[in-house]
Amino acid sequence: MNSRHPEMQYMDLMRETLAGEEQVDKGTGVKTYSVFGRQIRFDLSQGLPVLTTKKVYWNGVLHELYWFLSGQSNIKYLVDHNVHIWDDYPYKIYSEKAEKEKWPPMTKDEFIGKIKDDDAFAAAHGELPHIYGESWRRWPAEDGRTVDQLGWAIEELRKDPDAHNTLVSSWNPPYLYSMAKKGQGARFPICHNMYQINIKHGKVCLQLYQRSADVFLGVPFNIASYALLTAIIAKILGREPGEFIHTFGDLHIYENHRAQAEEQLAREPLPFPTVSFNRDFDSLDSFKPEYVELNGYTAHPPIKAELTVAGGYNKDLHGV
Repeated sequence: MNSRHPEMQYMDLMRETLAGEEQVDKGTGVKTYSVFGRQIRFDLSQGLPVLTTKKVYWNGVLHELYWFLSGQSNIKYLVDHNVHIWDDYPYKIYSEKAEKEKWPPMTKDEFIGKIKDDDAFAAAHGELPHIYGESWRRWPAEDGRTVDQLGWAIEELRKDPDAHNTLVSSWNPPYLYSMAKKGQGARFPICHNMYQINIKHGKVCLQLYQRSADVFLGVPFNIASYALLTAIIAKILGREPGEFIHTFGDLHIYENHRAQAEEQLAREPLPFPTVSFNRDFDSLDSFKPEYVELNGYTAHPPIKAELTVAGGYNKDLHGV
């Protein structure tokens, strides 16, 4: 085993980004440091890469991933499980509609309280179309069908472990580009936009391509989420997880996070935790988040950082 802690490659990436090109983000007006085109790799036999130099929000990782895996696109599930990383988007949509319709104004806390306590309100105002859960499990085809991309990819690998076509895309062009027709739905910043699953040496490997990544705030969350996804798919297929490979397009750190990033870089990584499952499952639909056990996770304390927002939105969320 390589004696160098696998978290060091993330820290190297952060150092390189901090030394990268200085730009001003047009959406936020905040200076960023940026590099383009990098890759890190994690051998999951060495533990689940939940970073240790600052505590990762595991409850958010687990429940957001289940939200995706189950094909959901309404934030009520997340709100009910005290995960609030997606609150900004539906609240902004509601606020814009309320202003147009002359409804009484509502604070975000009031809005989220209504989502939690009022099922009809949640159904009307908690939906976020054309995001990850929809794309992964019920991609809208032009003929009215929905395509279960991830379900198909898993079954393809079950039938043919040598398959090379098992890709899942979240990049749905009609709903993303600025020339999209009016009325087709809100366009969200799909950032972790495609992944491929492969079996090598009998183990399940997954490579993610992330077009845009906030190295300090978002990437630790993304690493944990897709490493866990790899372990879940391996369990469904009755195999061991192999490698998680994280490939990036634009990597950036905001100027107002520089001091926090440097604080994190001064810390020494701790051993990675492991993940296990307390119940057997052999399909996406039989998986539940309570089956996941994160074992031995010890981390340095969280590092608080102000969210960088554009137009009232949290521009990067946790890297989405």
